[in-house]
Amino acid sequence: MLKPKTYVGLDNDLNGGMTDTGKIIRDARAFGLIPESETCAGWLPHQIEAIWERANAEWEKYGFRVSAMPENLRTKYMRIQSQAMAQARTAGWTGAQELDDD
Repeated sequence: MLKPKTYVGLDNDLNGGMTDTGKIIRDARAFGLIPESETCAGWLPHQIEAIWERANAEWEKYGFRVSAMPENLRTKYMRIQSQAMAQARTAGWTGAQELDDD
């Protein structure tokens, strides 16, 4: 029997965590859906999808715009994103991957 594929965790994700799954986790942290210490290591795909649905519902409240968030939430969101980008750059991420058309 095959073992189900699980997520490696934000700290072990590709590109220093700058992936679609990493974004879901950072958003969930910002919205308080999971603790900021949660990396989601070992989570199954349906668990990631469930947290994405909850984060998406939160984004919908603000028209999917950071600028529409209340100040305290926007500050938390930007802090989480800034920390993640700094860690990803340390891991070798440059952002150029998102610009590739391949």
